[in-house]
Amino acid sequence: MSKKNRSVYTWQELQEEGRYGPYWYSWLWNILRPVLVGLTAIMLVAGILLTAWGKISEHYIDPPDAASQSWVIFTVPSGSSLTRVANNLEEAGLVRSRSVFKYYADFLGYGQKIQAGTYTLSPSMTIREIAERLTEGDGIPLVRRITLIEGWTVENIADYLVREGVLADREEFLSLCRTGEGFSAYYYVADVLKSKNVSQRRYVLEGYLAPDTYEIYSSSGATDIIKKLLSQTEAVFKDEWHTRADELGMTMDQVLTLASMIEKEAKLNDFARVSAVFHNRLKKGMTLGSDVTVKYAAGISRMSLSSTDLAINSPYNTYRNKGLPLGPVCNPSAKAIEAALYPDEEYTAQQYLYFCSKDPDTGELYFSRTLEEHNAAVSIYAPLWQAYDERMEAQQK
Repeated sequence: MSKKNRSVYTWQELQEEGRYGPYWYSWLWNILRPVLVGLTAIMLVAGILLTAWGKISEHYIDPPDAASQSWVIFTVPSGSSLTRVANNLEEAGLVRSRSVFKYYADFLGYGQKIQAGTYTLSPSMTIREIAERLTEGDGIPLVRRITLIEGWTVENIADYLVREGVLADREEFLSLCRTGEGFSAYYYVADVLKSKNVSQRRYVLEGYLAPDTYEIYSSSGATDIIKKLLSQTEAVFKDEWHTRADELGMTMDQVLTLASMIEKEAKLNDFARVSAVFHNRLKKGMTLGSDVTVKYAAGISRMSLSSTDLAINSPYNTYRNKGLPLGPVCNPSAKAIEAALYPDEEYTAQQYLYFCSKDPDTGELYFSRTLEEHNAAVSIYAPLWQAYDERMEAQQK
């Protein structure tokens, strides 16, 4: 039988064919070698990382004295910032690094929960243990959040801050907003203070308290809060919006005034359309005829306005006075400001001049080009406004 057809070979024959010999294991080594090299590299990298982490932990994260059995009286004064707390902890020898503690507490949300009070801490405590311990104070958190809603007036904001326990008295807040004194460092407030008839404004700062969610120190007073809101207004009103306002021949105050009317008149979907109506009327030299300006002047909230309401003698009444009212009638959102600067192009081109409420519950509006169309719409929808007012009045009783 030839070797080709045999299934059994002798050891010598196998060696002769080179199937087994001094290097029979080379194929296995070719497979294992990259695996072993990779494992070795991983072990080296892991070793380096563990060594580096150990050094970092030793110098920045570990307790200053893990074996310590001593205790330190540590006080967090009311109104302390997280940075101040971190600095004081390092100075007291309770943490290795003020920066590590600050970023750790801030990242995990402890910064909003740390409370004023007196604590007993040890150098043997970890930063997590210390952060958790500092949330168990006397019930006065270092910081808290407030949320101001788009379209709120200065008075709405004052009521909210008192209701939430942020301020004890609304009058100080209202007085500061009424005069604007102490805030002229903000260029736009300075411009308002220099404007004509500023003394007739209900609140100089109306329109400039940006609606948003804020994190404030629990010890913040009325002045601190107002400055935070004014700074946000400056941040919201972008450079490109200033450029656009210049193109329209409008000041920042005029833009915010128009935006405040848009905010109160419409829902978001109709912002740009309402803006187009107001821009069209301004170009034609018409009165703006905006109900929300009358409501602001008279301090009322009814949908249906009487002839007496519409005749109120006020620089805010856009039925009696041409052009924009004396100032904003609420604090508008960024979307309303954008709409004031960029009215709907189609409605602008088609010369829409009127709108009225179509559904008081949803805020849907009906737009008209002519006075005849508008009057017809009013005759249809006015009963819905009256019914809405009656329902709201019944709910308030």
